[in-house]
Amino acid sequence: MKYNRLLSASIVVSLFCASFYATPYTEAASYASPAPTKGRAYYEERGDIVWEVPTQRKVIALTFDDGPDERKTPAILDLLKQYDAKATFFVVGSRVEKLPDIVKRERKEGHEVGNHTFHHPSFHNISRNKALSEMDQGQASIVQATGVETHLFRPPGGSYTDSLVKLSKEKGLKLILWSWHQDTLDWRKPGVHRIANKVLRNARNGDIVLMHDYVYKSTQTVEALKIILPELKKRGFTFVTVSELLANRETPEGLIEVNK
Repeated sequence: MKYNRLLSASIVVSLFCASFYATPYTEAASYASPAPTKGRAYYEERGDIVWEVPTQRKVIALTFDDGPDERKTPAILDLLKQYDAKATFFVVGSRVEKLPDIVKRERKEGHEVGNHTFHHPSFHNISRNKALSEMDQGQASIVQATGVETHLFRPPGGSYTDSLVKLSKEKGLKLILWSWHQDTLDWRKPGVHRIANKVLRNARNGDIVLMHDYVYKSTQTVEALKIILPELKKRGFTFVTVSELLANRETPEGLIEVNK
Protein backbone atom coordinates (compact mmCIF):
# COMPACT_ATOMS: atom_id res chain seq x y z
CA MET A 1 0.00 0.00 0.00
CA LYS A 2 2.78 2.37 0.98
CA TYR A 3 4.64 1.43 -2.22
CA ASN A 4 1.58 2.25 -4.36
CA ARG A 5 1.21 5.66 -2.74
CA LEU A 6 4.89 6.42 -3.37
CA LEU A 7 4.60 5.29 -7.01
CA SER A 8 1.53 7.44 -7.58
CA ALA A 9 3.22 10.45 -6.02
CA SER A 10 6.28 9.90 -8.20
CA ILE A 11 4.15 9.85 -11.37
CA VAL A 12 2.33 13.05 -10.40
CA VAL A 13 5.61 14.85 -9.67
CA SER A 14 7.09 13.71 -13.00
CA LEU A 15 4.08 14.97 -14.97
CA PHE A 16 4.09 18.26 -13.05
CA CYS A 17 7.77 18.88 -13.78
CA ALA A 18 7.42 17.95 -17.44
CA SER A 19 4.82 20.66 -17.90
CA PHE A 20 7.51 23.30 -17.24
CA TYR A 21 9.74 22.23 -20.12
CA ALA A 22 9.14 23.59 -23.62
CA THR A 23 8.26 21.13 -26.36
CA PRO A 24 11.49 20.20 -28.17
CA TYR A 25 11.98 22.16 -31.43
CA THR A 26 11.17 20.27 -34.60
CA GLU A 27 11.24 21.37 -38.22
CA ALA A 28 7.47 21.01 -38.40
CA ALA A 29 7.02 23.36 -35.47
CA SER A 30 8.51 26.26 -37.42
CA TYR A 31 5.65 26.02 -39.92
CA ALA A 32 2.87 25.76 -37.35
CA SER A 33 0.01 28.25 -37.43
CA PRO A 34 0.71 31.40 -35.39
CA ALA A 35 -0.66 31.63 -31.88
CA PRO A 36 -3.76 33.80 -31.31
CA THR A 37 -1.46 36.64 -30.20
CA LYS A 38 0.88 36.98 -33.14
CA GLY A 39 4.23 38.70 -33.00
CA ARG A 40 5.55 41.62 -34.99
CA ALA A 41 7.09 39.50 -37.76
CA TYR A 42 3.74 37.95 -38.67
CA TYR A 43 2.03 41.30 -39.27
CA GLU A 44 5.07 43.06 -40.69
CA GLU A 45 5.68 40.42 -43.35
CA ARG A 46 2.12 40.84 -44.56
CA GLY A 47 2.16 44.61 -44.46
CA ASP A 48 -0.69 44.62 -41.93
CA ILE A 49 1.15 46.90 -39.47
CA VAL A 50 4.04 49.28 -40.09
CA TRP A 51 6.78 49.88 -37.52
CA GLU A 52 9.37 51.29 -39.95
CA VAL A 53 10.12 51.18 -43.66
CA PRO A 54 13.10 49.39 -45.26
CA THR A 55 14.83 51.89 -47.55
CA GLN A 56 18.32 52.96 -48.57
CA ARG A 57 17.26 56.61 -48.74
CA LYS A 58 18.01 58.93 -45.82
CA VAL A 59 14.40 59.63 -44.99
CA ILE A 60 12.80 59.67 -41.56
CA ALA A 61 9.21 60.24 -40.39
CA LEU A 62 8.56 62.32 -37.30
CA THR A 63 5.15 61.58 -35.79
CA PHE A 64 3.30 63.42 -33.05
CA ASP A 65 0.44 61.92 -31.01
CA ASP A 66 -2.42 63.16 -28.83
CA GLY A 67 -2.78 66.71 -30.18
CA PRO A 68 -3.65 69.23 -31.23
CA ASP A 69 -2.50 71.51 -28.43
CA GLU A 70 -3.18 75.23 -28.62
CA ARG A 71 0.42 76.26 -27.84
CA LYS A 72 2.76 73.35 -28.45
CA THR A 73 1.41 72.24 -31.82
CA PRO A 74 1.84 75.70 -33.42
CA ALA A 75 5.35 75.91 -31.93
CA ILE A 76 6.18 72.53 -33.50
CA LEU A 77 4.71 73.64 -36.83
CA ASP A 78 6.89 76.75 -36.75
CA LEU A 79 10.00 74.63 -36.20
CA LEU A 80 9.06 72.19 -38.95
CA LYS A 81 8.60 75.09 -41.37
CA GLN A 82 11.98 76.54 -40.35
CA TYR A 83 13.77 73.32 -41.27
CA ASP A 84 11.64 72.46 -44.31
CA ALA A 85 10.43 69.31 -42.54
CA LYS A 86 7.20 67.39 -43.02
CA ALA A 87 5.62 65.31 -40.26
CA THR A 88 2.54 63.27 -39.40
CA PHE A 89 0.16 64.24 -36.60
CA PHE A 90 -1.97 61.45 -35.10
CA VAL A 91 -4.77 63.52 -33.66
CA VAL A 92 -7.40 62.86 -30.99
CA GLY A 93 -10.86 63.72 -32.29
CA SER A 94 -12.16 65.36 -29.13
CA ARG A 95 -9.23 67.79 -29.29
CA VAL A 96 -9.67 68.32 -33.02
CA GLU A 97 -13.22 69.50 -32.41
CA LYS A 98 -11.92 72.15 -29.99
CA LEU A 99 -8.96 73.26 -32.15
CA PRO A 100 -9.89 72.60 -35.80
CA ASP A 101 -7.88 75.55 -37.14
CA ILE A 102 -4.62 73.99 -35.96
CA VAL A 103 -5.41 70.76 -37.81
CA LYS A 104 -6.30 72.80 -40.89
CA ARG A 105 -2.90 74.45 -40.63
CA GLU A 106 -1.20 71.04 -40.41
CA ARG A 107 -2.78 70.01 -43.71
CA LYS A 108 -2.22 73.40 -45.36
CA GLU A 109 1.51 73.28 -44.60
CA GLY A 110 1.94 69.85 -46.17
CA HIS A 111 1.86 67.66 -43.10
CA GLU A 112 -0.19 64.49 -42.75
CA VAL A 113 -3.02 63.94 -40.29
CA GLY A 114 -3.70 60.46 -38.90
CA ASN A 115 -6.54 59.05 -36.80
CA HIS A 116 -5.69 58.44 -33.13
CA THR A 117 -9.31 57.77 -32.01
CA PHE A 118 -11.80 60.26 -30.58
CA HIS A 119 -11.39 59.87 -26.80
CA HIS A 120 -7.99 58.12 -26.63
CA PRO A 121 -9.23 55.10 -24.61
CA SER A 122 -7.10 52.10 -23.82
CA PHE A 123 -7.24 49.64 -26.70
CA HIS A 124 -6.15 46.77 -24.48
CA ASN A 125 -9.04 44.28 -24.60
CA ILE A 126 -11.32 46.86 -26.23
CA SER A 127 -14.53 45.54 -27.80
CA ARG A 128 -14.96 45.63 -31.57
CA ASN A 129 -17.93 47.98 -31.32
CA LYS A 130 -16.07 50.41 -29.07
CA ALA A 131 -13.02 50.36 -31.34
CA LEU A 132 -15.23 50.96 -34.38
CA SER A 133 -16.94 53.89 -32.69
CA GLU A 134 -13.61 55.47 -31.71
CA MET A 135 -12.22 55.07 -35.23
CA ASP A 136 -15.34 56.44 -36.91
CA GLN A 137 -15.67 59.42 -34.61
CA GLY A 138 -11.98 60.19 -34.97
CA GLN A 139 -12.28 60.05 -38.75
CA ALA A 140 -15.38 62.27 -38.71
CA SER A 141 -13.58 64.94 -36.67
CA ILE A 142 -10.72 65.03 -39.18
CA VAL A 143 -13.08 65.32 -42.14
CA GLN A 144 -15.02 68.07 -40.38
CA ALA A 145 -11.81 70.06 -39.75
CA THR A 146 -9.96 69.46 -43.04
CA GLY A 147 -12.49 68.16 -45.56
CA VAL A 148 -10.24 65.18 -46.21
CA GLU A 149 -10.27 61.62 -44.85
CA THR A 150 -7.14 60.01 -43.49
CA HIS A 151 -5.94 56.52 -44.34
CA LEU A 152 -3.66 56.14 -41.33
CA PHE A 153 -4.60 54.89 -37.88
CA ARG A 154 -2.55 54.57 -34.70
CA PRO A 155 -4.19 52.84 -31.72
CA PRO A 156 -3.54 54.37 -28.28
CA GLY A 157 -0.61 52.70 -26.57
CA GLY A 158 0.20 50.76 -29.73
CA SER A 159 -2.21 47.97 -28.70
CA TYR A 160 -3.33 45.71 -31.54
CA THR A 161 -5.11 42.40 -32.12
CA ASP A 162 -6.23 40.32 -35.07
CA SER A 163 -9.64 41.88 -34.69
CA LEU A 164 -8.23 45.41 -34.89
CA VAL A 165 -6.12 44.55 -37.93
CA LYS A 166 -9.21 43.20 -39.70
CA LEU A 167 -11.31 46.18 -38.64
CA SER A 168 -8.68 48.62 -39.90
CA LYS A 169 -8.65 46.91 -43.28
CA GLU A 170 -12.44 47.08 -43.45
CA LYS A 171 -12.26 50.82 -42.77
CA GLY A 172 -9.47 51.36 -45.30
CA LEU A 173 -6.98 52.40 -42.62
CA LYS A 174 -3.32 51.41 -42.42
CA LEU A 175 -2.10 50.60 -38.89
CA ILE A 176 0.99 52.70 -38.14
CA LEU A 177 3.10 52.15 -35.03
CA TRP A 178 6.73 53.29 -34.58
CA SER A 179 10.32 52.09 -34.60
CA TRP A 180 11.02 50.40 -31.27
CA HIS A 181 14.36 52.23 -31.02
CA GLN A 182 12.62 55.58 -31.63
CA ASP A 183 10.12 55.70 -28.78
CA THR A 184 11.18 58.94 -27.10
CA LEU A 185 8.93 58.45 -24.06
CA ASP A 186 8.52 62.22 -24.08
CA TRP A 187 5.15 61.85 -22.33
CA ARG A 188 7.11 60.90 -19.21
CA LYS A 189 8.91 64.28 -19.33
CA PRO A 190 12.38 62.65 -19.14
CA GLY A 191 14.26 65.85 -20.00
CA VAL A 192 15.00 67.69 -23.25
CA HIS A 193 18.39 66.07 -23.85
CA ARG A 194 17.12 62.55 -23.15
CA ILE A 195 14.46 63.02 -25.81
CA ALA A 196 16.90 64.49 -28.31
CA ASN A 197 19.57 61.87 -27.66
CA LYS A 198 17.09 59.02 -28.08
CA VAL A 199 16.38 60.17 -31.62
CA LEU A 200 19.88 61.24 -32.62
CA ARG A 201 21.75 58.19 -31.32
CA ASN A 202 19.39 55.77 -33.04
CA ALA A 203 18.50 57.54 -36.30
CA ARG A 204 18.31 55.13 -39.23
CA ASN A 205 16.89 55.28 -42.73
CA GLY A 206 13.15 54.60 -42.74
CA ASP A 207 12.57 55.23 -39.03
CA ILE A 208 9.22 56.29 -37.62
CA VAL A 209 9.84 58.44 -34.55
CA LEU A 210 7.23 58.64 -31.78
CA MET A 211 6.73 61.97 -30.02
CA HIS A 212 3.76 63.89 -28.64
CA ASP A 213 2.56 67.41 -29.35
CA TYR A 214 0.30 67.23 -26.30
CA VAL A 215 2.01 66.48 -22.99
CA TYR A 216 0.42 68.06 -19.93
CA LYS A 217 2.45 71.01 -18.66
CA SER A 218 5.57 70.14 -20.67
CA THR A 219 7.40 71.85 -23.53
CA GLN A 220 10.27 69.35 -23.55
CA THR A 221 9.33 67.94 -26.97
CA VAL A 222 9.37 71.40 -28.53
CA GLU A 223 12.77 72.15 -27.02
CA ALA A 224 14.14 68.76 -28.09
CA LEU A 225 13.11 69.43 -31.69
CA LYS A 226 15.33 72.51 -31.68
CA ILE A 227 18.23 70.05 -31.28
CA ILE A 228 16.91 67.16 -33.38
CA LEU A 229 15.90 68.99 -36.55
CA PRO A 230 19.14 70.85 -37.36
CA GLU A 231 21.34 67.87 -36.42
CA LEU A 232 19.50 65.33 -38.56
CA LYS A 233 19.32 67.80 -41.43
CA LYS A 234 23.10 68.26 -41.14
CA ARG A 235 23.46 64.46 -41.40
CA GLY A 236 21.56 64.50 -44.68
CA PHE A 237 18.16 63.24 -43.53
CA THR A 238 14.95 64.39 -45.20
CA PHE A 239 11.87 64.62 -42.98
CA VAL A 240 8.83 63.08 -44.67
CA THR A 241 5.24 62.15 -43.86
CA VAL A 242 4.37 58.54 -43.14
CA SER A 243 2.72 58.14 -46.54
CA GLU A 244 5.83 59.55 -48.23
CA LEU A 245 7.93 57.15 -46.20
CA LEU A 246 5.77 54.22 -47.32
CA ALA A 247 6.33 55.30 -50.94
CA ASN A 248 10.08 54.79 -50.37
CA ARG A 249 9.64 51.17 -49.26
CA GLU A 250 12.07 48.69 -50.75
CA THR A 251 10.56 45.21 -50.69
CA PRO A 252 12.69 42.99 -48.44
CA GLU A 253 13.22 39.32 -49.13
CA GLY A 254 10.52 37.16 -47.58
CA LEU A 255 7.73 39.76 -47.74
CA ILE A 256 4.38 38.02 -48.07
CA GLU A 257 2.03 39.91 -50.39
CA VAL A 258 -1.58 39.85 -49.20
CA ASN A 259 -4.72 41.81 -49.89
CA LYS A 260 -4.53 45.12 -48.09
